[in-house]
Amino acid sequence: MRQNTLGGSGIVVSDIAFGAMNFGFPGGPSDEVAVGMIHRALDAGVNLIDTADVYTNGESERVVGLAIKDRRDEVVLATKFALPMGEDPNRAGGSPRWVKRAVEDSLRRLGTDYIDLYQMHRPDYRTDIDETLAALSDLVHEGKVRAIGSSTFPAELIVSAQWASEQGSHRRFVSEQPRYSIFNRRPETHVFPTLQQFGMGALTYAPLASGWLSGRDKPSGSQRAQMETHVFDLDSTANQAKVTAVTQLRELADGLGIPMTHLALAFVRAHPAVSAALIGPRTPEQLHDLLAAADITLDDAALDRIDEIVAPGEDINPADNYDAAIPAIADKRLRRRP
Repeated sequence: MRQNTLGGSGIVVSDIAFGAMNFGFPGGPSDEVAVGMIHRALDAGVNLIDTADVYTNGESERVVGLAIKDRRDEVVLATKFALPMGEDPNRAGGSPRWVKRAVEDSLRRLGTDYIDLYQMHRPDYRTDIDETLAALSDLVHEGKVRAIGSSTFPAELIVSAQWASEQGSHRRFVSEQPRYSIFNRRPETHVFPTLQQFGMGALTYAPLASGWLSGRDKPSGSQRAQMETHVFDLDSTANQAKVTAVTQLRELADGLGIPMTHLALAFVRAHPAVSAALIGPRTPEQLHDLLAAADITLDDAALDRIDEIVAPGEDINPADNYDAAIPAIADKRLRRRP
């Protein structure tokens, strides 16, 4: 499996990474099955395992901990903090108080004494990024964290964080985790060029567009799909455009003699800013299929055809992303003079 260096961290990662979001849910894979899937991925050359404290309220981290217990040295372990872990507003965000509590909770659930990549899951507009970076730097100095990254940060906040790191002599973010797929190409406009400018790596998620690019006639079943019903609302004109695009992409994949899943994953891995593409299989069968895509590369003709179906830098449905999390957009009072 191809390997890349994650930004300027010096950490070498497989360009397919294992996302454990689908573990720990009621009705999801049992602990035994989930552990077996992670071991299968490791045996195939995957070395980056990504989870988060908020996934099933810590259950995903617990399952990952079981899987890596006897294989810790083989794993680049990534987890995240900042999304709410309960009703208490102090159990969320990027305040030093929460950062230092959250990491201890994650270390305990993961059964390890260090995290290779600790990522801020969402921006916290209430806390000065300098405060967050100072706290994260303390964790690096204490040996609890090896490197730090962000997730779903717009380009301007990536720049602000890099500036704050330089001005405050803090450890800097070495990676960013954006949503990226054939259907969600907006990172190509500003985020990817910004990451390349600052020597950061992209650890992308949702290469199958929450199931739209799975090759099934009707995407459904993933935990993300259940939480993001707007992604599949066929009354939406934008989602109707996805149906048309799927038909065209299926024709392309058939012409290349590969499954739709392999086309989708190869597209993401083709971008030079991408260090690793996260997959989130729910079953051993899905994992087997996605691992088989490791050797697939797309030539210029195939990439050109994808550009014709979905224009570079465009999202078919902008609602797939998280602009609503930005206060300046979500709160109309901040956009209108009193």
